[in-house]
Amino acid sequence: MTVSAASTNSVTDNLSITKKQDTKKNTNELGQAAFLELMITQMNNQNPLSPQDNSEFVAQLAQFSSVEGLERLNTSFNSFMSNNALQASSLVGRSVTVESDTSTLVTGGIVAGSVDLDYPTTDLKMSIYDETGSLVQTIPVGQAPAGETVFRWDGQNIEVNGELLDWEAGENAATAGEYRFEITAGQNGKTEALNTSLSANVNSVTIGENGKLILNLAGIGAVEADKVKQFN
Repeated sequence: MTVSAASTNSVTDNLSITKKQDTKKNTNELGQAAFLELMITQMNNQNPLSPQDNSEFVAQLAQFSSVEGLERLNTSFNSFMSNNALQASSLVGRSVTVESDTSTLVTGGIVAGSVDLDYPTTDLKMSIYDETGSLVQTIPVGQAPAGETVFRWDGQNIEVNGELLDWEAGENAATAGEYRFEITAGQNGKTEALNTSLSANVNSVTIGENGKLILNLAGIGAVEADKVKQFN
């Protein structure tokens, strides 16, 4: 086989290029400077009788810029997801408040909650049911102003808007378990059921396919993080 001087130079140049690429293999990516160097080498070694069209070089450069932009976007997105996951992991074991009528009472703990009233009332009442649907307590709160009314229940006594309610709670406290709250208020001449928000412990955190954080709450289940009303 005959080897010409031109082919020898081409092989030498290719070996030189390969050597330069090998030194950058550790980074596993082709930087912009290396890409331009390869392009210039390609231009210097093209067939002078059949040079490449300028549009081909422009297309290559555009393609490289597009790939580089996607890589940077992926890097930024992965960094964002990692930061979100790290922040979310700190929520495990904490209590959050979400819109729900059920929650879990743990031994020695409390269930915190709130309701919003459009108008003041003199007949706010809470009924609490256990897992079997049996009525555990009916609490006649009485007066409540318009706006948010917050409460804390420990299984026996209840505190409303920072004041311990003076009522006959009974001798036995409710045991640990899941409970449903039904809260009503007399407004506009009729009794209306109110939307309730309750506290729940975060058992675990996952990231959905859409990138949203999903909190798995005790007694409630999976809830998107942006649905949380309050971090307790």
